[in-house]
Amino acid sequence: MKKKPTYDDEELEILQAMEAGTLKSVRNAPAQIKKHRAAADATFKKDQRLNIRISSRDLKNLQARALEEGVPYQTFAASLLHKFVSGHLVSSR
Repeated sequence: MKKKPTYDDEELEILQAMEAGTLKSVRNAPAQIKKHRAAADATFKKDQRLNIRISSRDLKNLQARALEEGVPYQTFAASLLHKFVSGHLVSSR
């Protein structure tokens, strides 16, 4: 079962503006889209390999959590690492 998405204040503001029809197009939208698409591609480009050894227990737990999220466990692990190194992984403890 997938979780219901949660939004921060900025995302809620954008969503409300979109639903209200108050968003305005930016100048030179195609160039802006191309620029942002290139930045996103560079951000998520997977051009390096990482091989690690972990306990079978940790791997099974990782696979179970990935299954809950509905993504492959390798993708889930890469996402966790990205969140950690970018400072967005928050401990619930």
